[in-house]
Amino acid sequence: MDDLHRIKGILEAALLVAGEAVAVPQLARMFEPPLENDLVRRLLDDLRTEWAPRSVELVQVASGWRFQGKPAIQHYLDRLSPDRPPRYSRAVMETLAIIAYQQPATRGDVEAIRGVAVSTNVIKALEDRQWVEVVGHRETPGRPALYATTKTFLDDLGLRSLSELPPLADLDASHLLEMPDAPTKAAEAQFALASPILLAPTPDGPGAPRERGPATDSGEPGAAAPQVLH
Repeated sequence: MDDLHRIKGILEAALLVAGEAVAVPQLARMFEPPLENDLVRRLLDDLRTEWAPRSVELVQVASGWRFQGKPAIQHYLDRLSPDRPPRYSRAVMETLAIIAYQQPATRGDVEAIRGVAVSTNVIKALEDRQWVEVVGHRETPGRPALYATTKTFLDDLGLRSLSELPPLADLDASHLLEMPDAPTKAAEAQFALASPILLAPTPDGPGAPRERGPATDSGEPGAAAPQVLH
C-alpha cells in the first residue's frame, strides 16, 4: 500500500511538471521495471478523483493525461498571459469543421461543401496551428492531399478520440454571434466545430455546393471575426 501511495505521488509530480499531456506507457517507463499500464491507469483514476474538488483537474485527452485549470477559473488564468490567441476567419473555422467531420478530406472536398475556393492560407493556418495534417493522397488525377485532424486538435478540445466529437445533429446553428478574442485554444476549436455550413440544408441537399460571398477566402488569422454559436 505504501508503494502504491509513493508511485501515485511520483505520477502526480510528473504530470504537474510536464506542462503537457503524457501518455500512459511513457509514465509507466519512469519506473524500473516498467509498471503495468492498467496499474498506471487505475492510479491516475484515483488521482483524478482526489483532485476533483480543487480548481485544477486531471483529465485524459488524446495524447495522454494532463493537469489543467477548470473552465470556471479560466478567465482568471488568461490574465497571466498578455498574449492574445490568434483570431481565425470564418473560412478557417468552417474548413476545420468540415475536415473534422468528413476526414480524410481533400481541399476539393472542402470546396464542394463550402461552395467557394479554399485559399492556401486557410490550410496553412490550420497546419501551423497543428490542427490538421496530410495523412495521404487520393488516387485520382493530381493525387490531391488528404487532410485529417491531429492529436493536438483533440487535446485542445479536451477530447480523447474523434468519437467524442458532438454529433452534427446536436450542434445548434440557429444563432450566429461574433466571438471576441477566444480565451482559450479549446474554446476556439469548439466554436469551429459548430460551423453552420455542415448543418444548413441546400436546394441540392446536404453538402451540395452553395453560392455564398466572394469566390475565394483569404483565410488569414484576423481576416474576419470568427463565427460561433451561442
